[in-house]
Amino acid sequence: MDAGLKRELEQKVRAGERLTREDGIALYESDDLAWLGGLAHEVRTRKNGDVVHFNVNRHLNMTNVCTASCAYCSFQRKPGEKDAYTMRIEEAVKLAKAMENENLTELHIVNGLHPSLPWRYYPRSLSELKKALPNVSLKAFTATEIHHFETVSGMSASEILDELIEAGLESLTGGGAEIFDWEVRQHIVDHRTHWEDWSRIHRLAHEKGLKTPSTMLYGHIEEPRHRVDHVLRLRELQDETGGFQVFIPLRYQHDFEDMKDGKIRNRLQARTTMASGVDVLKTFAVSRLLFDNVPHVKVFWVMHGVQTSQLALQHGADDMDGSVVEYKITHDADNYGTPNKLGREDLLELIRDAGFRPVERNTRYEIIREYPGPEADRRESPQAMRV
Repeated sequence: MDAGLKRELEQKVRAGERLTREDGIALYESDDLAWLGGLAHEVRTRKNGDVVHFNVNRHLNMTNVCTASCAYCSFQRKPGEKDAYTMRIEEAVKLAKAMENENLTELHIVNGLHPSLPWRYYPRSLSELKKALPNVSLKAFTATEIHHFETVSGMSASEILDELIEAGLESLTGGGAEIFDWEVRQHIVDHRTHWEDWSRIHRLAHEKGLKTPSTMLYGHIEEPRHRVDHVLRLRELQDETGGFQVFIPLRYQHDFEDMKDGKIRNRLQARTTMASGVDVLKTFAVSRLLFDNVPHVKVFWVMHGVQTSQLALQHGADDMDGSVVEYKITHDADNYGTPNKLGREDLLELIRDAGFRPVERNTRYEIIREYPGPEADRRESPQAMRV
């Protein structure tokens, strides 16, 4: 990138002027990560100061049985496969109750698209979970699942959301987004929920007062221009509804080893490499700069590794999700090397070690507790790391 374009982009960012599609592509083409990270860090600091948010959550996947066979997915199983499972509601409640002893504030629920579970299973699950854990927020179901529920129930998404909200739903999850551009999407997705329905369902959720996350699965067969397009679609929807609380770039994972049956289910990995650390940090930085109307950018440490996640906090991210304990969608497949669990104290240490002040939040990004920042003689005020 020539010096003139750099100055122009710096001036736009510092003036709060919205970046264009062409600007986003130019930022991805820059090989000056220190400059790019520093610019994104300015924006995240302007929005969120020296704070890194986190929450104490757990993931619950009630079934891995799925009608879809998405090319990147190692979680799904077909009916009758050896390690396919579907929990009875009582099992799910028992498992969730066993998780509550660490001041849990959120339960994150995502499932496969089960071909024969009745619609009533889902609102009843939420209702029973809420009775068992009345102080825990239920963040549940992707837009893809809501679209599937329309088929299963014969109801509209609006009616479905009303019932789920009545049962205790406080937020949808952000999954099912992957990459919206059809040029890429037709090769990676094996379900029928694409941009039109994904955006329709999140728009409805926002109209009903829900705040939701948004995501992007990157680092597979897409190009930077597809990532830019993805973020700009979300930015336009956010202009309309204001309902997205956070943007979460998710790094695509290879199947290093399936610990259950030895199968490799990821059909992309023969022709892909996972995003490098530099590409990860560039993606966070460009996303923070482009997505100017979303308050938060989250790094999901399970998919990025702990050290890379710390670096992402200095390249635009201001949220480190979460304590987790078990994340079957990644850990069932890849043996990637990230821990199964980071507790509250682990997260506090990681955030402070990266030079930031930890703030515990709930699902609605309301502050639960603020913690002291790093010791003054241990780390100076946060700056973009030079990589």
